[in-house]
Amino acid sequence: MYLNSGYLHNSHIDFKDKSKPLVVGSCGTYRLSRHPKLPTYRPRGRLDFQIIYVCAGTAHFHFDNAENDTVVSAGHMVLYRPKEFQKYEYYATDKTEVYWVHFTGGNVKNILRSYGIQDDMRVLYSGASMEYERIFKRMIYEMQRCQKDYEEMLVLLLRHLLILLHRQLTRAHILKNEYLDGEMDAAAQYFNDHYNTDISIREYAASRGMSISWFIRNFRGYTGLTPAQYIISIRITTAQMLLETTKYTVSEIARIVGYENPLYFSRIFHKHKGFSPSEYRKCSGKTIGK
Repeated sequence: MYLNSGYLHNSHIDFKDKSKPLVVGSCGTYRLSRHPKLPTYRPRGRLDFQIIYVCAGTAHFHFDNAENDTVVSAGHMVLYRPKEFQKYEYYATDKTEVYWVHFTGGNVKNILRSYGIQDDMRVLYSGASMEYERIFKRMIYEMQRCQKDYEEMLVLLLRHLLILLHRQLTRAHILKNEYLDGEMDAAAQYFNDHYNTDISIREYAASRGMSISWFIRNFRGYTGLTPAQYIISIRITTAQMLLETTKYTVSEIARIVGYENPLYFSRIFHKHKGFSPSEYRKCSGKTIGK
């Protein structure tokens, strides 16, 4: 096992310090090769905050209780807050390599929020970058050397780390939104092209690799309507246009917009427009003929 670490004032005791907005207490790295397992168990947590960066392999975290087992892969960071239950293990067979930093301060929560880290976030997608490793190594070096103003340098290095993480979180959010917008736009276009056919929302979602509940929730967020409501709105709008500008009968219009049963079509139309199709045609004043 390879271990390299540094501690503020060479003290291994965790502490809480609210005299400054941000204080870095310790930093280090572990790399397992022959040592089979490195477990950590702190049922009452620590007094400070901790970020663990998994830069290689995987690590096992048990959030909230010992029974939960969350496998965190390389390219992620885990954030522990003060007094949170901590239980995690690194295994040599997983070729685990991690970096960690402990920090405290009187304004930590707001500082984390300013970098896009909300209070309920635990596992953060950071991506794998040598820049993270360089920052951690520099923090270790500063703590081991204890040169003039090193405490301030440690804070600057931690903020550098948080800035890079914020950029990655923002990039990941943008990519996620681009994917989501693309999927919802494609779904809306599909419904526009096939609104008069028998569309199965469940089958469409499955064809795109999405659960039905996830798809409905996000489609509604994108359009303001559920998929079923969206399809009905297209059918009713098209029916309005046909009632105003053509000589088609109500039954013919029902079939054109996707309803085989004209009575059902009339009920749906009345529900949404407040008139039956025939009444709407009369009220529109644009009847083409009988």
